[in-house]
Amino acid sequence: MPSVVKINVLTVPAEQREVLEKRFASRAGAVEGSDGFEWFELLRPVEGTDQYLVYTRWRSEEDFQAWMNGSMKAAHGGGADGSEDGERPRPAASGSTLWSFEVVQQASPRA
Repeated sequence: MPSVVKINVLTVPAEQREVLEKRFASRAGAVEGSDGFEWFELLRPVEGTDQYLVYTRWRSEEDFQAWMNGSMKAAHGGGADGSEDGERPRPAASGSTLWSFEVVQQASPRA
């Protein structure tokens, strides 16, 4: 069974880039222990777009869905940022689209 790739396309205004990157950095390690997790990358746009790509690869669609409905959902719940009033901080992204792919070919560097 092929791995699945999920790419979350986040539209991030220039003034929110640092906020977004700090939020991801503070969550370092949050997904790595999830069953079926294979890879993560946060890709910063260089030119011509204001969209970041959040790349994750999973053993299966079921593993991704289990993470989405479990620890990811809990991490994005109200008050999870530790604020005393329970209000969530304003999102750094102004829009989000999820792309889904199956891995049909892959290569790695030769030893």
